[in-house]
Amino acid sequence: MPEAVIIGGVRTPFVRAGEDLRDTPTPELGRLVVRELLYRCDVPPDQIDELIAGNVAPPIDSANVARVISLRAGIPQDRIAHTVNRNCASGLESVTEAAARIESGAVKSVVALGVDSMSNVPLLFRKKCVEKFAGLMKAKTLGQKLGGMLKFRPSDFAPLIGLKLGLTDPVTGLLMGDTAEILAREYHISRDEQDMFALRSHEKACAAIESGRFLNETMTLYPEPKSSPISGDIGPRADQSMTRLQKLKPYFDRQWGSVTVGNSCGITDGAVALLLMEADHAASLGLKPIGRIRAKEYAGCDPSRMGLGPVYSTAKALKAADLTMDDIDLIELNEAFAAQVLACQRAFEKPPQDCGDSDAASRLRPIDEDKLNVNGGAIAIGHPVGATGGRLILTLLEELKRRDQQFGLATLCIGGGQGGAVIVERLAA
Repeated sequence: MPEAVIIGGVRTPFVRAGEDLRDTPTPELGRLVVRELLYRCDVPPDQIDELIAGNVAPPIDSANVARVISLRAGIPQDRIAHTVNRNCASGLESVTEAAARIESGAVKSVVALGVDSMSNVPLLFRKKCVEKFAGLMKAKTLGQKLGGMLKFRPSDFAPLIGLKLGLTDPVTGLLMGDTAEILAREYHISRDEQDMFALRSHEKACAAIESGRFLNETMTLYPEPKSSPISGDIGPRADQSMTRLQKLKPYFDRQWGSVTVGNSCGITDGAVALLLMEADHAASLGLKPIGRIRAKEYAGCDPSRMGLGPVYSTAKALKAADLTMDDIDLIELNEAFAAQVLACQRAFEKPPQDCGDSDAASRLRPIDEDKLNVNGGAIAIGHPVGATGGRLILTLLEELKRRDQQFGLATLCIGGGQGGAVIVERLAA
């Protein structure tokens, strides 16, 4: 079987939605990061066989945004591109699908992209308002037009918030934060524990920025001619404190809850791209890979407890890789919510009864705190939903290289009740 290896990767700074990247749409974010990836890897666009983009909030004016990005990045028009959506794991899906395409022998080089501009998730008109607009468009006479206009009421123009709809599970009717509240109650996770976890995420991310540990993985953006360059993540707070966090009120369960905007991931814009190649093809081009995927697995779980998805998918991935948690040197577990990560930590120690077969579940171990999200996570850095899976892999490989370690686990929960897990192996230069 052909072997897929990772040649390199890069990401944009992750920026809080509505701020510095609000005027940079999804296709442009994708174009910028793909161009930077090819430049850094010293690979011309005509060496790319395919581009796969993970994207959760597709721009209405760019159907199959992967194709738009591919063409605008200079990849020849005879090369193919498609967009994938596995909710929070879309960026991870682009990488695992790219590896599978290479392993099948179909292609030799793939750009795996994850991108979302959450600033540009639209507001929507309600159905009754849309129907009135449709009637107005059909009106022909002045009287019909005036009659159609008089049917509108102020309430018709109260918008539906697209972002809120996207973060609501249509099967259970729960917001993602509601599922975190369920886990907080079931696993007896206190508000103090959640806020302390959030504080540590900011502290670790700020330390990583201060020491330059993100420099190799991030690029500088120049979003507009009159805008200042953006060279780092806009999200981590050096002044974050328990006092500030504990002043915040519960957001999802206002009366009894403990999940706040402070101990939840940020709503963010960003993109990440990785270049995967068939190993022999990379060698023929004189390219040295930085890592390979040892195992890639997805698993389903209860949608109302979707935050436990990493436990289920990691058990499967460890079995596929013939490893245990003891073999894993570093872990990137996406911080959708502090309560969700803390619940996963408890579940890694005592796996749910339905967590795969006995062999898979037996490979789980309690998570070593010194291995987990050592440079902070999405609570500080942010979670541009379609991009995060790729960031986990890229950050993991960069940190494994710094520490001269071998195996890393990238895993995250997926809205709708799934988990995704990828075990990467660093390849020394």
